[in-house]
Amino acid sequence: MRAAIFTLCLLAGCGGTADIDSGVIELVYASPYSPNHPFSLADRDWMAFVEREAAGRLRIRPSWSGALLSSDQSMIELRHGVADIGLITPIYAKGGAHLLRTQTGFYSGVRTVGNQVALYRCMAEQSPEFAAELAGLEVLAVQGGNLPGLLTRNTPVHSLADMEGLRIRAPTELLPVLREFGVDPVSMPMGEVYSALAKGIIDGVIAPTDTFLSLHFAEVAHYYAEFEVPRGAYPARAMGTRKWNSLPGDIRDVLLRGVPVWEQALAERTLAAVTTGAEYGRAQGITLTAIPPEDQRRFAETYERYARRTAEALDAYGIDGLSVYQAAKASITDTGTVECRRAP
Repeated sequence: MRAAIFTLCLLAGCGGTADIDSGVIELVYASPYSPNHPFSLADRDWMAFVEREAAGRLRIRPSWSGALLSSDQSMIELRHGVADIGLITPIYAKGGAHLLRTQTGFYSGVRTVGNQVALYRCMAEQSPEFAAELAGLEVLAVQGGNLPGLLTRNTPVHSLADMEGLRIRAPTELLPVLREFGVDPVSMPMGEVYSALAKGIIDGVIAPTDTFLSLHFAEVAHYYAEFEVPRGAYPARAMGTRKWNSLPGDIRDVLLRGVPVWEQALAERTLAAVTTGAEYGRAQGITLTAIPPEDQRRFAETYERYARRTAEALDAYGIDGLSVYQAAKASITDTGTVECRRAP
């Protein structure tokens, strides 16, 4: 079905248009999320800003719930004009985004969305590989996220030992870490997790509390283990370069002014959703558990060891991942803030 939509878009043109008579430029924005998800609320905040700043010259037409863009092919689809602007997830890309995926594991010690975004930009400024993997796209927002824990269907987790044998959906950077503790980790887009939990295909998911409500996970899972799992940032909203270059200069200026607005809206909406989601989870009867401090230390040490190992493994693709990792470590202060420094 999605392939058919993709073909029709190429033939008929799913992108926005310019109304010659009125001078209004319409751009299509596509997202895999529903219009009331926290990400989408932030998207709507951004739409209101750019339309207001453009003073009637720009109209954004949203397409929600995955009608146009997929999670794992969104970067390619945008490059080909399936939509004008869209939510991209390089962490799910099948290829061509090796560093973008791997660098999300370099954020240990960073605890706020603002510092996550700052660290991403610090690394991107120092390595040309970031721009190479984003060729054909104009990035309009970098997104961090709330620190996650472990949500499970039927198994309460009180220690790392309790995770052994569980099948858990996790972000790419956590897959080898979780294997160390006997977990059977899987990677899948978050949009597929509800169904996988409901059917028992997976036993749990690494996710923050906002997903209890925003993705309705509290309906299909019953236990939440609170332990500190690092979270990285990545480019998450973009426009195809060809479309970008076709826009008048004043519209491009408006979109550039919208970058910090979009990033701030994403930070605020996701942070607010943590509290709302936690309250909803309690009302739904989710039981909270906690990982002992010694297990938290073991997890952090294992996470850091694999972060360096995966950075070094990028040599196989001709990418100097180690220098990016070292720059990240040099830029994270003891308090978790970011002061951009080059690798020692």
